[in-house]
Amino acid sequence: MKYEDAIRKYDPVIGIEVHVELGTATKMFDAAPNTFGGGPNTNITPTSLGLPGSLPVVNEKGVEYAIKIGLALDCEIAESCRFARKNYFYPDVPKDFQTSQSDEPIAAEGALEIELEDGMMVTVPVERAHMEEDAGKNTHVGGATGRIHGADHSLVDYNRAGVPLVEIVTHPITGTGERAAEVASTYVRTLRDIFRALEVSEARMEQGNVRADVNVSLRESPDAPMGTRTETKNVNSFRSIERAVRYEIARQATRLEAGETIVQETRHFHEETGETSSGRPKSDADDYRYFPEPDLVPLVPDRAWVEQLRAGLPELPAQKRRRLIADWGFSDLEMRDVVNAGLLEAIEDTSAAGATPAAARKWWTGEVARLANQKDQHPTELVAPAQVAALIGLINDGKLNDKLAKDVLAAVAAGEGEPADVMSARGLEIVEDTGALEAAVDEAIAANPDVVEKIKGGKMQAIGALMGPIMKATRGQADAGQAKELILAKING
Repeated sequence: MKYEDAIRKYDPVIGIEVHVELGTATKMFDAAPNTFGGGPNTNITPTSLGLPGSLPVVNEKGVEYAIKIGLALDCEIAESCRFARKNYFYPDVPKDFQTSQSDEPIAAEGALEIELEDGMMVTVPVERAHMEEDAGKNTHVGGATGRIHGADHSLVDYNRAGVPLVEIVTHPITGTGERAAEVASTYVRTLRDIFRALEVSEARMEQGNVRADVNVSLRESPDAPMGTRTETKNVNSFRSIERAVRYEIARQATRLEAGETIVQETRHFHEETGETSSGRPKSDADDYRYFPEPDLVPLVPDRAWVEQLRAGLPELPAQKRRRLIADWGFSDLEMRDVVNAGLLEAIEDTSAAGATPAAARKWWTGEVARLANQKDQHPTELVAPAQVAALIGLINDGKLNDKLAKDVLAAVAAGEGEPADVMSARGLEIVEDTGALEAAVDEAIAANPDVVEKIKGGKMQAIGALMGPIMKATRGQADAGQAKELILAKING
């Protein structure tokens, strides 16, 4: 069944569980370095591996980051909470349990307002944000898919075991209808932006810093009981989140229409096809046999410390966008285009370097974006804000026009140097030799008497027909305004 047909037939309910790796120097419960990469099993200690006699110690910075996240999501911060053991066996969990939080999370009952692409606002209810440690990483070797089925053998890297995580769990998100997939993707994107604003994580999805588990269920109407849900695990891009939700809604609707049941299970998302496949039956909380972690005392965050952290929260992305709309004079649509392109910070930095916000937006969303698309890169990977500001400065100083500036920008993006250096090296500066410009104007007038007669007759738009030859004669380096003044002076003189 197509997604559109499924939405007309059923009411979707979604839930998102987002894991964010915190950017602390060390792991959550031991002194092993918390760094991405490195040789397998090098960033470990006996505690990382759960060896006998090793004991955990809570990372204070990890607790601070968790509280900041909770505050940013308008959650209540617990006056007392504790860690628990989440028991399950899997090779990447060396202790056979994960140190997490169960019924006593650090933060609970918040909400996050998100803005969809057309400006529609949706409030996502947040059930909890709790602390835990990450598992290691299994690499399955020899199969065609990289999964355990069909593999010859598996390797386990414990570098990630014990990395600090905060898991943010929503309440069921209802009432989204055909926009369920967009809501899921936008929610995770908004969280990613908050993590970066708080400076608690690099939040790079391609490195697994942020991962989303997407829960989807269908019911016949908004008044009907909740349907059986599936959980698509570890989806790590915004596009994939949207595709996973769309596929699951269509898949579940197809099964329900055929009179089949939905199995509560975890599922895997396949990037190459946009489909999900069955993983394992989904465990409920009781199956994990949670019990309080006996090696860690309860956490009792000092209320004065919590309020100090609240007072020190930075301007969050949504607040910042509202302020910048007013400061920059952008329309809501212009700001959404900037945000959706991931160019807000670039334009802000370009403006701070001396350009007007309008000019910065024009170049970043225009020519820089066009060059970046050709190279399959993000615009900020191509040039720096200071370089775009310098380019705009050369235009404002009358040394470049837009055409020449595009040539300079392409050379800067190719690594030829700074805008002023490229302009000088390539001889792209606007022609200031009035004699050369006057000669080009005279030649164009002489070669186009019919155009001259039209201009004399009041058809001023005909000047454009003379500008082409003038620009050609000056290799595009003539100042257009100066050239038009000369044309009119000579024709009307």
